[in-house]
Amino acid sequence: MTEKTLKTIDKLASQQKISGVVIGVLLGFSDNSRPLVAFSGNKSETGIEASTTSTLSSDDVGKKVALLFEGGDPACPIVIGRIQHPEEIVQPSKTRETVDMDGEQLEFSAEKEIVLRCGKASITLTKAGKIILRGTYLVSRSSGVNRIKGGSVHVN
Repeated sequence: MTEKTLKTIDKLASQQKISGVVIGVLLGFSDNSRPLVAFSGNKSETGIEASTTSTLSSDDVGKKVALLFEGGDPACPIVIGRIQHPEEIVQPSKTRETVDMDGEQLEFSAEKEIVLRCGKASITLTKAGKIILRGTYLVSRSSGVNRIKGGSVHVN
């Protein structure tokens, strides 16, 4: 065998394959916007460029990330996600917002009230069932019957 072949074999033998998930740290982003990560056993002092399966932002720098390695190669890390801590997890809100485009319906739900406002005009829906219309000029038009029903009806 040639000396070059022996060096190649030694290099391959010295490279350790990594299997399973490794916890690393997001150090920042490279000039081409790829994440730079550090992990136990990496040989780079400035971090290694990684691929990612999740969206990362500058807010994530310094946070722990879960890493896998393409073909077990420590030089080819893949960020599979940021490690979430219980205090960082956003709990689903009690209010519900639904957008149904197929049925052409837009639904908002809130515990206390919903207000739609544009300039001096507003529509307020309250928990008690009140609907309050406010504006400098109100118009009610109908091509059919325009009914006003209520327990009592006050005009002026």
